[in-house]
Amino acid sequence: MRTILKIIRESILQALQELSGNKLRAFLSLLGISIGIFCIIGVLSAVDSLEDNIRGSLDKLGNDIVYVKKWPWRDISDSWWDYIKRPNPDYSDYQLIGERSNTVQLTSFHAVIGFRTVKFKSSSVDRAVLIASSMEFEEMFAVEYEKGRYFSASEYFYGSNKVVLGHNVADELFAEIDPIGRDVKIQGKKYEVIGVIEKAGDDLINPLDFDDAIFVSYTNGRSLANLKARYIFDTTVSLKAKEEIPVDDVKDEITGLLRGHHRLKPMEDDDFSLNDLSLVASSLDSFFFVLNMLGIVIGVFAIIVGAVSVSNIMFVSVKERTNIIGVKKALGAKNFMVLLEFLIEAIILCLLGGAIGLLLVFSIMQILSNAISFDFYIDMGNVFLGVSLSIFIGVFSGFIPALQAARMDPVNAMRQQ
Repeated sequence: MRTILKIIRESILQALQELSGNKLRAFLSLLGISIGIFCIIGVLSAVDSLEDNIRGSLDKLGNDIVYVKKWPWRDISDSWWDYIKRPNPDYSDYQLIGERSNTVQLTSFHAVIGFRTVKFKSSSVDRAVLIASSMEFEEMFAVEYEKGRYFSASEYFYGSNKVVLGHNVADELFAEIDPIGRDVKIQGKKYEVIGVIEKAGDDLINPLDFDDAIFVSYTNGRSLANLKARYIFDTTVSLKAKEEIPVDDVKDEITGLLRGHHRLKPMEDDDFSLNDLSLVASSLDSFFFVLNMLGIVIGVFAIIVGAVSVSNIMFVSVKERTNIIGVKKALGAKNFMVLLEFLIEAIILCLLGGAIGLLLVFSIMQILSNAISFDFYIDMGNVFLGVSLSIFIGVFSGFIPALQAARMDPVNAMRQQ
C-alpha cells in the first residue's frame, strides 16, 4: 500500500511538472477536455434548471386536479374543427359533479370573460382580464393575498359588487394608495375592492399568473356577461381528487357523469376534455430528452478530440521518459507500477481539464442567473458526473501509452536517447 501511495504521489508531481514544463502542449490537450465537460455538464445543468422551473410552475396546478375544459392539453392541429364546435363547460356541469361525484373532494368553476377596462378616478387599466369564479376557487388554487381577502359566503350568494384585483392592476390604479375599501368602475358599475392577489413569481411559465386579472363572484359575473355564450374566452370546472384516489378513477367517473348530463349517445364522442398534469408531463419528458441528447452529442465530439489530445501528450511523455522507465524497471519496478504511474498522470491531466470545464459552467450559470433573473444551478449529481467522465477519459486515453511504457524492455529502454 505504501508503494502504491508513493506511485500516486510521484505521478501527481510528474503530471504537474509536465503542465509547467510544456504549457502550450498541456493547454491544447486540456482544452478539448474542458470544452467537452463544459458542453455536457453545461447543457445538462441548463436543462435541469429549465425543467425544475417549468415542472415547479406546473405543480401549482396540482397533480391531483382534473380540469374539465373544451380543449385538450395536446396537439389538436389535425382535428381543430371538431373541438371548436364543442360547448364550453358550464355552471351546471360544476353543480352536477359537486353533488353526485364520489371521488372528488373539491369542485370549483371559473369563466374567463375577456378584457375589460377598470377605472379609479382618473386612472384606468384597459386590458384587465375579467374572471368570474366560484367560492371554491380560492381553496382550489391556494390563492395568496398581498392585501385583503376573497369573497365571503354572503357576498357570493347575493352577488355583491365586490372585486379582487391582481397585483399589476392594483398597482396601476392605486400606486401608493391602499386599495382596500376603494371603489372602482367596471362596465359602468361600482365595485368595492376587497382584496389584492400577491404578485406572481418569476417562473418561466406561470400558469396561475393573476397579476393582470380582476375577479368577481360567479353570481355577480352573470350580470356582466352571458356566461353560457360561445364568445366567452374560457370556462373550466376544476376537480380535486379525494385522498388516495387515482386521477384516472376520477376521470372515469366524471366521464360517465358528464356524458349522461350532456345526453350523449353511446357511439358519440365526448364533447369535453379531461386534462391533468400527466398529459403535460409526457410532452415535457420528450422535449427535455431531446435537449439532453443534443448536449451529450455535442459534448462527446469535444471529448473525443480532448481524449486524442491527452493520448498524444501521454505518448510524447512516454517517449521523453524512456530512459527513466528503463532505469526504474532495471531497479525492480513492476509492470503494473509503470502502468499505474502513467494512468494516474493521464487521469490527473483530465481531472484538471474537467475542473476547468466545471468552473466555466458554474461561472456562466452565475452570470446568467444574475442577468435574466432565472435560477440556473449546477447540482452535485452533475458535478459528480463531470468528475467521473474526467476519470474515465483519463483511463481511456492513457491506457495504451501506459501499457506501452509498462511493456518496455529495460535494456532497450535505457539505450534509447
